[in-house]
Amino acid sequence: MNADTPKFVEPHHPVRNMSDRIAYGITRMLRFFADTLFAKRYGNRAIVLETVAAVPGMVGGALLHLRCLRWMRHDRGWIRTLLDEADNERMHLMTFMEIARPSQFERIMVLIAQALFLAFYLLLYLLSSRTAHRLVGYFEEEAVVSYTRYLEEIDAGRIDNVPAPAIAIEYWTLPSHARLRDVVVAVRQDEAGHRDVNHAIAAQASRRVPITDAL
Repeated sequence: MNADTPKFVEPHHPVRNMSDRIAYGITRMLRFFADTLFAKRYGNRAIVLETVAAVPGMVGGALLHLRCLRWMRHDRGWIRTLLDEADNERMHLMTFMEIARPSQFERIMVLIAQALFLAFYLLLYLLSSRTAHRLVGYFEEEAVVSYTRYLEEIDAGRIDNVPAPAIAIEYWTLPSHARLRDVVVAVRQDEAGHRDVNHAIAAQASRRVPITDAL
């Protein structure tokens, strides 16, 4: 599917059970706060949210690593997938730091948000890894929507389509003349991939298939 078409934002996992309802409810609540705080300042929104988004992959990868050691079971590639997700989200953050310089208040928000979310997500993952991965899947659905709206603002001329920072050109191997729009398209495609991976892991857990047997 072309990542530059409206159809790119359509996939949505339907809410089918209590685990899904909890995950989706948390997602909608956090979406409300993000919309209230940042409105259409999408670059600043990305800085705060990508800091939080880099937490789940690291937590999931670390806990799965320990689980595989404990049960002496092969991870079938999931640990690397989750850690790569965390690193990818970190690169999103580093990229948007070059595009939208955060204020001191937003830097403080980053510290608080990451600390709170780390504690919350670690506890949630220990209680129900299925709900934790479903939550991330829904988070990423919202991220795809947010970056699509970011693109709409760029296309409408309400946000300057500035040159892409060097870190983005190198990371995504973009053309040397790439612009902000190219970066947002690349980031949105990453988020869609994370959405699909986390929904797939949650689905495996729903069928009571060990995550280590999913690949």
